[in-house]
Amino acid sequence: MRTLTATTEDFPIREVFRISRGEKTVAQVVTVTVSEAGVTGRGECVPYGRYGESLSGVCEQIEQVRGAVESGMSIYELQDALPAGAARNAVDCALWDLTARTTGRSVAELAGITGVVNPVVTAYTLSLDTPEHMGAAAKRHAHFPILKVKLGGSGDVERVRAVRVAAPSAHLILDANESWTPQQVRQFTPALHEMGVELIEQPLPANDDDFLTSFDSPVPLAADEACRDLATLEKVADRYAIANIKLDKTGGLTEALRVERAARSMGLKTMTGCMVATSLSMAPGVVLAQRTDFVHLDGPMLLAGDRSPALRYVGALVHPADGGVWAP
Repeated sequence: MRTLTATTEDFPIREVFRISRGEKTVAQVVTVTVSEAGVTGRGECVPYGRYGESLSGVCEQIEQVRGAVESGMSIYELQDALPAGAARNAVDCALWDLTARTTGRSVAELAGITGVVNPVVTAYTLSLDTPEHMGAAAKRHAHFPILKVKLGGSGDVERVRAVRVAAPSAHLILDANESWTPQQVRQFTPALHEMGVELIEQPLPANDDDFLTSFDSPVPLAADEACRDLATLEKVADRYAIANIKLDKTGGLTEALRVERAARSMGLKTMTGCMVATSLSMAPGVVLAQRTDFVHLDGPMLLAGDRSPALRYVGALVHPADGGVWAP
């Protein structure tokens, strides 16, 4: 007989994490454990306020499938039982972990990924702030090869210029979190291209981005909030060059792998993304990242303290799970 538990946990963030929609100082997560015959699998999710999710709402969704999961629901049956989102992510990843530990096979093998699971290089996030403060933050983190710069609209060119001066060798990717207007897209992108920016995530609101269908951007654009699951990809392919795949959006590793395959077939590049969360959230992402062009899995690096056991981070290098925090 299986048992399922869901608990909420708070992990303080080392510094204020700020994006265009707001700021936070604590990462609030829901941790799911599924145990069977003395073996336990775990998964973690972060309720995504952008999609109307909350800690209580996610826990209610998990409770709705408790009986079915405890009666033996499979990973694939779960996809129809819960919608894409944080609740399904936590349960889905717990079931992947449980299956790998029960069968003695790696998650990568179960996912059809052949060969060695390699460490991946993650981008490091700089929170939205004044140009002066962001330049200072970039200088402190200039040793990271890829910096992800959070933006918010007016003054963004000046912010990026300050970061570029402070970290002249870093690869820069930007994330506007839906904060720009079409006029700002036209105005900002040529200057950002001249600064060597390699990618801009979600410049316009996801539900108001038709402008992008006819805009030839000098910097590749990535869909973040506009890219949730398979159902959103057709629209994404008409507007963006890159799909940012986050397990808290797709509802777990199962759908994330499907989205990655479908995006490739549509000619899109892909990114593995994350929320601010612990190593338990990042570990499934490392599996997905074996297939994606860009990697953003720095969540634990932004925390005052990760959970234990944890993934091993060496600079910007994220090592795959070794059976501690999640299945190898």
